[in-house]
Amino acid sequence: MGAPSAPPCTLHITWKDLLLTASLLIFWNPPTTAQVMIEAQPTKVSEGKDVLLLVHNLPQNLAAYIWYKGQIMDIHHYITAYVKDTDTIIFGPAYSGRETVYSNASLLIQNVTQKDTGSYTIQIIKRGDRTEAVTGHFTLYLETPKPFISSSNFNPREATETVILSCDPDTQDVSYLWWINGQSLPISRKLQLSKTNRTLVIFGVTKDTAGPYECEMKNPVSSSRSDPVTLNLLPELPKPYITSNNFNPMENKNVVALTCEPKTQNYTYVWWVNGQSLPVSPRLKQPGKNRFLILPNVSRNDTGPYQCEIRDRVGGMRSDPITLDVLYGPDVPRIFPPFTYYLSGENLYLYCFADSNPPAEYSWTIDGKLQQSGQKLSIPQITTEHSGLYGCSARNSATGREMSTFKTIKVSETGSPQVTYAGPNTWPQEILPL
Repeated sequence: MGAPSAPPCTLHITWKDLLLTASLLIFWNPPTTAQVMIEAQPTKVSEGKDVLLLVHNLPQNLAAYIWYKGQIMDIHHYITAYVKDTDTIIFGPAYSGRETVYSNASLLIQNVTQKDTGSYTIQIIKRGDRTEAVTGHFTLYLETPKPFISSSNFNPREATETVILSCDPDTQDVSYLWWINGQSLPISRKLQLSKTNRTLVIFGVTKDTAGPYECEMKNPVSSSRSDPVTLNLLPELPKPYITSNNFNPMENKNVVALTCEPKTQNYTYVWWVNGQSLPVSPRLKQPGKNRFLILPNVSRNDTGPYQCEIRDRVGGMRSDPITLDVLYGPDVPRIFPPFTYYLSGENLYLYCFADSNPPAEYSWTIDGKLQQSGQKLSIPQITTEHSGLYGCSARNSATGREMSTFKTIKVSETGSPQVTYAGPNTWPQEILPL
């Protein structure tokens, strides 16, 4: 860009000189008559280019020009000054090294940056009367760059996820506008703009709000619109559920097949047992998808709860838990306490326990004769006639299995009973306390 006239010589002065200059300016009055005009050449300035602020309608009898960044004329905003009589330039605190003032009052700014945008004020001092001055104001805008849209998530889950779109880059002194499907953004609860309009929040993205979106940067000298962006909606995952050929299998007799429904495309399946993910094993069928879980010769250790999860490349959905209630037992029952010798006159209390699901039904025999049903056998003040072979039978009506155990009880008239007793800590939790 050609300068309107050769720049004058510069004069480096001290801070003391600057403060003196500022003190003199305080007594000057604001503009009263001249209509000073400032024009930017070129009118559209890109970052990194040069711009000349050309001053029109200069008054007569000029003595000096002072440029300020902003509209406040104080020492802190003072860029540079030109004194006509001495043909000198005085730099101020706001001088960046890229500004040049000319004898015709114009200001050249080289290698313009975003920090250079905003208001500029020129103060013009008339010769012969230091109490009179005129000012002019101008706002410099850079040509808006072509914006682009960034997103918190370009692949949101349909109807479930919130997306934040940003119009970039973050630029000073511009206004932001948004467009969807080529139309200005409608008023909607699902679409909310920030205070500056630079960010757009989309709640629960659906096909109607997926785009295409465009954003526009605009200032008084230029505007620019982004390329369109459309969000790639991922279909909402269905909530899976588990079906089974048998939710109440018998131990070591039945094969259980669990299926994760519904059957879907492009998804994989993950199984959970007791809150832990099930590692890949031969029990998982349908290679690569694991939709089926096969439990051959199911055991009591396979009791649930079970969950299955449908996954795609960005997330998953888990089923409600189902419990596999394995029927088993009864195991061989045990009789407590482990006493075998008693004294005549003591009370006899026996308890029978067998691990079983559902709980076993119990019955007692003495020397093969049925005595009573129930888990507990009680005989007060036994005599020698109560000596004999005591048996406990446990039966599971669901499995049809029945198991028995026996122990010999001897009752003597006198003497100490011969007891082998390990204490109640050896008894099953199910029959404590006695």
